[in-house]
Amino acid sequence: MPEIYQEVMKGTTTVGLVFDEGIVLATEKRATMGNLIASKKAKKVYQIADRIGMTTAGGVGDAQSLARLMQVECSLYSVRHGKPISVGAAATLLSNYLQQNRYYPYYVQLLVGGVDRKGPSVYSVDALGGASKEDEIVSTGSGSPMAYGVLEDRYHPNMPESEAAELATRALKAAMRRDSASGEDISVVVITKDKYEERALAVTQKNPELTQ
Repeated sequence: MPEIYQEVMKGTTTVGLVFDEGIVLATEKRATMGNLIASKKAKKVYQIADRIGMTTAGGVGDAQSLARLMQVECSLYSVRHGKPISVGAAATLLSNYLQQNRYYPYYVQLLVGGVDRKGPSVYSVDALGGASKEDEIVSTGSGSPMAYGVLEDRYHPNMPESEAAELATRALKAAMRRDSASGEDISVVVITKDKYEERALAVTQKNPELTQ
C-alpha cells in the first residue's frame, strides 16, 4: 500500500451502531494534515437518501466527491424504480464504484447506515470496494481502537435510541482523549423509519448537550 495512502487514512474516528428501531452514526469534527489541525468544523457525515447516511474517514476531497455522487445516484434510483434505495443496495453501489477505481483509489473508509423495509443496518466500505454488513457496532479511523473498547464493553442488543446516542458519543470521547487526529465537537445522526435527525454536541464547551 502506498505511503501516502497510509498517511491519509490515519485520522478521524467514526462510529455506527444498531439500536432497536434504527441506526446511530456519529463522528468528531477534526480534520488534520499531518501534525496540523486543518479544520475544527469538518463535516464527516452526509445524508445520501431519505433514511440513509454515510460517514467518511480519509481524504476530505474524495469524501465530499463520493457524498455528492451517492446523493445523485440514490435520487436517480428512486426516480427509476419508484421506491427508495435500500441500505444494502446503496452500499453495493458505492462498493462497485470504488472497485472500478481501484487503480486510482479514493482515499476513504466509509460507513453506510440507515433503515429500509428490512429494518436498520450498517455497512463498512473500504477504499478498494470491500463492503461488509456489520450486525451491531462498527468504528473506523485512527481512533477506532479506543472507540471499540467502549462499544464492546457497553453495547447490548435492542438498546433504546437515547442510550444508543449516548454510547456513540461516549465512544467518540474516549477516542478523542487518546487520538490526536480526532477531536473538537461531535455530530450524531439518528435514523429511524420516521426520521433522519442530525444533532451536534459541543464537546469544547462546558456542560455539553446534544442539540438539533
